[in-house]
Amino acid sequence: MTTWFRLAHSSASLILGLWLLVGTCHAADDIDIGMSAAFTGPSAELGIELYRGSMAYFTSVNEAGGIHDRKIALKVYDDQYDPDRAIENTITLIERDGVTSLFNYVGTPTVTRVLPLLRHYQNKSVLLFFPYTGAQPHREPPYNTFVFNLRASYRQETEGLVDHFVRLGRKRIAIFYQADAYGRSGWAGVRRGLTEHGLQLVGEATYRRGTQSTESFQEQVNILNATTPDAIIIVGSYAAAAGFIRDARDSGVTVPIANLSFVGSEAMLQLLQAAGTARGKDYTDNLITSQVVPSYNDLTIPAAQQYREMMDRYNPPPPPHLVTVPPQPFHYSFTSFEGFLNAKLLTALLRGRAQAAPSASFSSFIETVREYDIGVANLVSFGPERHQALDDVYYTTVQDGQFLPITDWSRWQR
Repeated sequence: MTTWFRLAHSSASLILGLWLLVGTCHAADDIDIGMSAAFTGPSAELGIELYRGSMAYFTSVNEAGGIHDRKIALKVYDDQYDPDRAIENTITLIERDGVTSLFNYVGTPTVTRVLPLLRHYQNKSVLLFFPYTGAQPHREPPYNTFVFNLRASYRQETEGLVDHFVRLGRKRIAIFYQADAYGRSGWAGVRRGLTEHGLQLVGEATYRRGTQSTESFQEQVNILNATTPDAIIIVGSYAAAAGFIRDARDSGVTVPIANLSFVGSEAMLQLLQAAGTARGKDYTDNLITSQVVPSYNDLTIPAAQQYREMMDRYNPPPPPHLVTVPPQPFHYSFTSFEGFLNAKLLTALLRGRAQAAPSASFSSFIETVREYDIGVANLVSFGPERHQALDDVYYTTVQDGQFLPITDWSRWQR
């Protein structure tokens, strides 16, 4: 591990005063972190899994004494993937709870609406860490100043998928997307990728945010099938993605269907398997999903080993005050692994900040971080023009009832 922070030659009392100054907590004993995400509703699995992965790491930190004998307290609110609720929760976290480190927000529609609040509260040095979205608004001026990302962008995910499909001879690409800021972000990324190859979308169809998998997607399937696509890219969440895939396969659409990392791979797979059991069909074949974290099944990756050990040890439940009847949690998932990495990196930043030059703001300190090892393939670096830790995109497909890395794309050669 490369040393990436400048040691501060200051007294313990000065360090304690610094923690109070940067506002990582509002109570004397805890370091408070604020999270608004979907814990109920059709996208609840995303918030729950992200929270569980983070809590596995935070629990281990707290058991070991916390950060300078102060425990990390994750204050969580349910926004149901609704932008208005996310705004309300954020104001509550800042105004009532005194939190200035926001963390693990889920979704482009919610994060996009919260961004103006970060600018409004810039005198309080409010920062948003590692939101579960790859959209562009918080990666570009004027809001990129207030947000630090772990994951690669949707632009990187979609352009990667397009590149693979085009190289395979699958140039007629259609898109099914959520009709909101998230869907349009992915739509723009797919179009951008196609333009680089001199191509255009052959078809597009949308759905409303919050649509359940039990609803019919036959109209959208018919629209896209009429364009005779070579491949379909979905920019959606797990419920709608599962419903669309089910109806597409029932209509005889056999082309590969790809999803982005936001979909919630395991939740989508669970719905497809349930539909397959009910109808006596296999809906899991010929699926591709781009991921922004490596496979948790790859035990050559140190972070994957650590993640699995801590999930086994703690098996964190969903927050009981928000989820009264919790779903059966996934033992491991890409979403909880991302939450785990988010918590690991934030903990390292908080520790490093306590030892950094006291004159630096938390944000300016983070921008000095270079080549920090969180246990995945590449090292993490930030800078004034770089608020994204990782650029890696991984690709998986379903085999034997689980998502496994794609090692050979030739099976999709046209």
